[in-house]
Amino acid sequence: MPLCGASCPARPGCGCSSSSSCWPPCSTACSGTCSPGSVSSSTRRRPLSVADRARVLVVDNHDSFVHTLVGYLHELGADTEMVEADAVADPVRTIGAFAGVLVSPGPGRPEDARSSVAVVRAAAAAGIPLLGVCLGHQALAVAFGATVAEAPELRHGTTSRVRHRGDVPFTGLPSPFTATRYHSLAVRRDTLPEEIDVTAETASGVVMGLAHRHLPLWGVQFHPEAVLTEGGYLLLGNWLERVGVPGAAARGARLHPLRG
Repeated sequence: MPLCGASCPARPGCGCSSSSSCWPPCSTACSGTCSPGSVSSSTRRRPLSVADRARVLVVDNHDSFVHTLVGYLHELGADTEMVEADAVADPVRTIGAFAGVLVSPGPGRPEDARSSVAVVRAAAAAGIPLLGVCLGHQALAVAFGATVAEAPELRHGTTSRVRHRGDVPFTGLPSPFTATRYHSLAVRRDTLPEEIDVTAETASGVVMGLAHRHLPLWGVQFHPEAVLTEGGYLLLGNWLERVGVPGAAARGARLHPLRG
């Protein structure tokens, strides 16, 4: 499904006939027509109660790391619920009651990752903060029309130095920092649309972080929950602050996976 360009009013090139037919939802009307299947702005979520604000839905792509990620989120103060990606029949309804969504790592290509790309699109339409990790990061790119292809280097449990711009979710992390990578595919930078920024990369230019310019959507290619990743708790805590978990970043700055 083609996405709007970057200016409705700030996304040039939008082809929508009205703000209600645009995906992601526009704030003003545009000329042209949207493609079938666009998500209406009527899908924007209801206001969350105080009890809802710490609830995070973890979309499980059947990765061995997902329970470690869930453990980190719990330690940082989030209340989590997990759903298998293949069990999500209606992404809009599934994510609507949650304050944030994390799309987990997993095997294979993002185009084949069950509901993951559709979940990203639903979160974008509803304005729900989303973090994609590894496969989830790639799903974020694909949801906005980018290409994921073979990485220039195969990485499985090895570390790299990653440099970043200092914005969410990297606030407070050194640049560069050490990150653990498990992937043979990577986002092709030259296929990213204008509204998606590269926020982190390796010294050789492999994309390690993405962020939407106007929506609360982020992705990281590496594994923040891996023991050898520097500042993984802080990174997740920074994201949880955006979700609505007070004090998560401060807790993340204090926590470390190797502690007695």
